[in-house]
Amino acid sequence: MHYTITRAAVHQHAYELLHTCLRLRDYSPSCTARTLCHVLFVACCRLCSLSAACFSLATAPSRETVRKGWLAQLSARDELLRRLNNALSVDIPRALRKRRQQLAIDLVLIPYHGQPMVDLSEVYRSQAKDGTSHFHAYATAYVNYRGQRYTLALTTVECGEKLQEVIKRLLRRVAALGIAIRMLLLDRGFWSVAVIRYLQAARYPFLMPVVLRGRKDDHPQGPSGTRVFAVRKQGGFDEYTLTAADGQTARVRICVHCRNYDGQWDRHGRQPLVYALWKLEPSSTGWVRETYRKRFAIETSYRQAHQARARTSTRDPVMRLLLVGVALVLRNVWVWLHYAVLSSPRRGNRSLNLDLLPFKDLLLWLQHQAEYELGWCDEILADRPMPTFAKR
Repeated sequence: MHYTITRAAVHQHAYELLHTCLRLRDYSPSCTARTLCHVLFVACCRLCSLSAACFSLATAPSRETVRKGWLAQLSARDELLRRLNNALSVDIPRALRKRRQQLAIDLVLIPYHGQPMVDLSEVYRSQAKDGTSHFHAYATAYVNYRGQRYTLALTTVECGEKLQEVIKRLLRRVAALGIAIRMLLLDRGFWSVAVIRYLQAARYPFLMPVVLRGRKDDHPQGPSGTRVFAVRKQGGFDEYTLTAADGQTARVRICVHCRNYDGQWDRHGRQPLVYALWKLEPSSTGWVRETYRKRFAIETSYRQAHQARARTSTRDPVMRLLLVGVALVLRNVWVWLHYAVLSSPRRGNRSLNLDLLPFKDLLLWLQHQAEYELGWCDEILADRPMPTFAKR
């Protein structure tokens, strides 16, 4: 038996999810909550602003009405974060709560070329990217469950905020969902004494790459710090003690896995991969490398989320948070749809059919449904007529 999944059904599920979790309400008789979602879905698909999406829909309200309508929906930042996290958790499988999961945590930095709206802490400072060192920063926690990557928690990161506090908020949200953690896979940005001491005090096993610091191997006195592990030509395990500026220390286990470049990046020879781990008993250095490679799937999740993130020039950090959160929610809807509806049953596990509905096609479905209900604008006013083509 086969069933037909229509764009209207998918659109209705996404709309009801946002309408319920974000508590959307009608702004005016002509600017209802459904109309606001139509405009937002078009902006997410076309990677444009809400204003540009209004111009492309024939019967949509004016861009100023839509702007005021969405501003009326926004609450305080913490309340919006709570609602977005509720929307992220609606479609996650119940099987995630049956056993401990590997949880990946990472930072996502969105370049920002403007000034803070109210407080300097709104803008995060980091290494230059896309011509700026200013960003709106967010942290997410996600789980890779049988090939399906679900985003479980989202939070903002302020300038100067301690990263251990960011991790604490994410882990508190994951614990509220009833999901037990078997291991944390962290980005190299979390390599610090404060973060490691917090994870060790909270008894969370973790795995992260080591940031190489100290003298290089061509120094007359030889390498120092963590660079002593980067000159090895053979893999193995060791111990290392980090020391912070305030004198606090943290001791971790070091794993060095060596691989051959084999012409990758036009390089040859041995490449040492240095990892830090705690409360883990790996069988080999290869196991450490393959386990951490699962974290790279979060980069794919970010790439897909950016494919559904509407653009904006506003300085309002709450509005920017809404657009980032909606992009992650739409990606979770796509993951749930493939797991719960489009997968094929088989012994042991479900067979995923990702080619049936790519993520970009799902966004096109949302756009087409919005255009079907509001109409699309395929004509413009001009001061001159279109000249007739003259045959020669």
